[in-house]
Amino acid sequence: MSDKSNTVQAIQWQDGVLRLLDQRLLPLEERYIDCRNAEDTATAIHEMVVRGAPAIGIAAAFGLVLAVRADPTLFDAAEKVLAESRPTAINLHWALRRMRAIWAASFNADELEAEAVAIFEEDLAQNLKMAEFGAALIAPGSKVLTHCNTGALATGGHGTALGVIRTAWAQGRITQVYNTETRPWLQGARLTAWELMREGIPGKLIADGAVAHLMSTTKIDWVIVGADRIAANGDTANKIGTHMLAVVARHYGAKFMVVAPSGTFDLSMADGSGIPIEERTARELTEFKGSQIAPTGMQAFNPVFDVTPASLIDAVVCERGVVTPPTTAAIGAMLG
Repeated sequence: MSDKSNTVQAIQWQDGVLRLLDQRLLPLEERYIDCRNAEDTATAIHEMVVRGAPAIGIAAAFGLVLAVRADPTLFDAAEKVLAESRPTAINLHWALRRMRAIWAASFNADELEAEAVAIFEEDLAQNLKMAEFGAALIAPGSKVLTHCNTGALATGGHGTALGVIRTAWAQGRITQVYNTETRPWLQGARLTAWELMREGIPGKLIADGAVAHLMSTTKIDWVIVGADRIAANGDTANKIGTHMLAVVARHYGAKFMVVAPSGTFDLSMADGSGIPIEERTARELTEFKGSQIAPTGMQAFNPVFDVTPASLIDAVVCERGVVTPPTTAAIGAMLG
């Protein structure tokens, strides 16, 4: 299944091979890599060939299929290596649990593959529903800000937060999009800018540190972001810098929207204090494309996610509806 309105196909399942658009090379080069086993898939996830919480879950599901197609006894080992590839995105673990349930009930590789395909197709359908729900919150003539990349590159198609923006633009609700560069991996500068330009949506790239100045001089109606994990009370883990955006948005009167499929919610966590925050190598800060930019021996603190308190979030959107504002009771009711 594919999003026929979308020119971006970051994940492809063809003849028993998982093909991933190497997002490390964008926007300068469009190259796919082939994953033929679970280890290839886990490496692609860890090294950010594929990124974005929904896309990680989809890739991991197909990684399990690759494992059992080669040897049915490899399921447990494959599940372990995939689970350890990225710790924060709950979609990864949600997809693995869903695949384990199918495997435990059938031990049938064809049924496991069908489930992976279903996860892929359902994600696109969920994105389209979320886009309609989120776009309905945006008044015509609005200016919006987004962070990181939450489009077709990060999902099965269309996107979460960027999917809302795409639909709202098509409906004539948005006049301008601002997208942060999103350090240190520059997903906004490289990926969101690439998607906006391909879709013909008016975007302006800004430095992460320019957000407060932008909001103090230009009325921003909504900040729209994705999520890697949402706790029961609405506390949301997302790309580092999201919490800062929410604080600034509250100060300047911009509303804050989180958009994510139901698989992103982790109701086992009462709040965001227990969400594991991935820390990556210092080299991502002290080097750029292999060239050293910081003094030799300089230490670095490199968390790649932060947690935005629910109190700073105006709306949480998933394919099952909208909660405004998020509370434990409202989220529980929406998710049933």
